[in-house]
Amino acid sequence: MRNKTSDVIPVFYACDNNFAKYTAVSLKSVMENAKTDLRYQVHVLHTDISDEMKNAILAMENEQFSIQFDCVAEYLETIKDRLPVRDYYTKTTYYRLFIAEMFPEYDKAVYIDSDTVVLGDLAELYSCEIADCYVGACNEQVMIQEDVYGTYVEKVLGIDRHRFFNAGMLLINCEQFRKNHVLDQFMELLPVYRFVVTQDEDYLNLICKDRVFWLPQKWNVEMFGELPVKEEEICIIHYIMVSKPWHYRDCRLKEYFWNYAKKTEVCGQIQEELNAYTDEQRENDARSCERLAHTAAEETAKENNYLNLLKSGKLKSKERLMVLDKIARLEQEGRFDEDVEEDPPTRELKPDEIDYLRTKIKSRIKTRLTYKVARRFMNRILENKQLIIKEIKGIENMNALNSGAVITCNHFNAFDSFAMQIAYESSSQEKRRFYRVIREGNYTNFPGFYGMLMRNCYTFPLSSNRETMKKFMRSMDAVLRNGDFMLVYPEQSMWWNYRKPKPLKKGAYTFAARNQVPVLPCFITMEDSDILGEDGFFVQEYTIHIAPAIYPEENVSRSENVENMRRKNYEIWKEIYEKTYGEKLVYGHVEKIVS
Repeated sequence: MRNKTSDVIPVFYACDNNFAKYTAVSLKSVMENAKTDLRYQVHVLHTDISDEMKNAILAMENEQFSIQFDCVAEYLETIKDRLPVRDYYTKTTYYRLFIAEMFPEYDKAVYIDSDTVVLGDLAELYSCEIADCYVGACNEQVMIQEDVYGTYVEKVLGIDRHRFFNAGMLLINCEQFRKNHVLDQFMELLPVYRFVVTQDEDYLNLICKDRVFWLPQKWNVEMFGELPVKEEEICIIHYIMVSKPWHYRDCRLKEYFWNYAKKTEVCGQIQEELNAYTDEQRENDARSCERLAHTAAEETAKENNYLNLLKSGKLKSKERLMVLDKIARLEQEGRFDEDVEEDPPTRELKPDEIDYLRTKIKSRIKTRLTYKVARRFMNRILENKQLIIKEIKGIENMNALNSGAVITCNHFNAFDSFAMQIAYESSSQEKRRFYRVIREGNYTNFPGFYGMLMRNCYTFPLSSNRETMKKFMRSMDAVLRNGDFMLVYPEQSMWWNYRKPKPLKKGAYTFAARNQVPVLPCFITMEDSDILGEDGFFVQEYTIHIAPAIYPEENVSRSENVENMRRKNYEIWKEIYEKTYGEKLVYGHVEKIVS
């Protein structure tokens, strides 16, 4: 394996502005222990390093060592359509995964964490032939020496504790990374399961399992527990976890770090950090170590940890994950009225194809029979816990209606219509008929069982046909003036398990203002149940919030009433959201999508 850049050894670091000063120390140790005349190209992957810090590191360049800073943000912009939208990509610890793709001129590269001191000649490490392995790496001593972590990797990842590598020093086979699409594997695995113990190491170990070339342990000696080699044999010291010489005066083998730190421009800054580090911060370090061990034990004990889900075939489905990623993108771009899942193809619904008010005997019979089938289906999904109604709040507000009304609800699941049906049946209003507005394609082209429900369960399909829409409006007026209820989803689009209220369209409020009937705002909140669905996501428990009705005002124009009711409805939903979830409604963030 030979780089296209001939005799250049590529060395990579990844850091932020705060960690860059430790990068300088590590790099100084690399330079002073380079015993050959080979040239080194040092790359510092980053997103936010200051010019002052860059200049301090660039001042270390010489004829043998070239240094350049590579902004990962610019690269991510070029591949954003391939990436799941997750905050992981802002973390420097994941940048090593981009090296092979960002730098196609390299077939092999060395990656080193910044919290290291290199005592050996990297040319010796680089010369190792690792065949078709993805990486050359050393055993992670934490997993070997601490049972809680060893048990974690064996019970959660399915990897022997003696075959789990530390990712703080890697000899990366860039050629094999590209050939086997390792970055794509990472992007597919990342949303499937969120590892919370060693994070990047967990993903890398899963992807590289059985494709690791085991390097002599001297190339990554972690300051943890019993040292695996004699001090005089160490080639790389790795100050892992809280074993940082810039925080602890008694840090093991600290003298090596300070020896090189004193030879850099940033030594004063590092010394100041050591002097300023408080006992309270050190106590927090100890607690963080305890929390991490506790997290490892919790993950191991989880019935739905990664390995158990893998064995049961219940890892999160790629289809659902793709939906969530599309939702995240649409939210960030403010495209709230676009659907994220493919609707059935639409054909034009003609006026003579639809009997909105079920005036024909044939229509009434079909509706009656279909309703019975639908009721049995709804009972079954309730019994099977596919639909869980935890609570209905504000049923008195539905009971208080003494006229027809437009009922609004957020739309996030095919079953939320059943949830609203249950709320209606729980009220004292069953003498009033309960209709629902649906899409044209759902009526004309939806196949099978669900298509039957769409066509016959008191549905009001919209239409692209002008004459059909005239019939729709006349029938809507008749329903509302007759004292019945019409369920409308004013957000227009359905985003699967999306918890936030979206901006509202005018249609529902136009129907209400036109007929001088109230709008009854309903908003469904959700939380994870303890039941894992076949798609790898927890079934949601619904709480249906029914707010007081919003009435059109007298002596106000229809357009003003439409806007006023729409605005009040949104504010009510926003208040329910913020009160239930305990946070301000902010768009553009992915975390609140159920995952």
